Amino acid sequence: MVIRRRWRAILYPLCLYCVSGAAGGYFVWHAVNGERGLKTQDEYQLKIESLQKELRGLKADRALWQHKIELINGAVIDRDLLDEEARSLLGRDDKNDLVVLLPHPAN
Repeated sequence: MVIRRRWRAILYPLCLYCVSGAAGGYFVWHAVNGERGLKTQDEYQLKIESLQKELRGLKADRALWQHKIELINGAVIDRDLLDEEARSLLGRDDKNDLVVLLPHPAN
């Protein structure tokens, strides 16, 4: 009887400390590594920065295409650009093509 009381006096607090330590460790681990934890916030910041960089590149690409479209759809069509686009659509362009720019003849 005395031995059982002694074991209970030792095991009950020991089990209580182990269970509460495990629960506390669980919550601390999720506070650091969880879905909304401290490390995840840094990962989100890196992802946001990379996506903003990609967005800036896409905006620059869009501005370039918008400029090319304005050259083709404008009141005066840029013949060189039209020829370049027609060749690329028809598959008649080559990486070794030589382009010679001649001045307009004075009329």
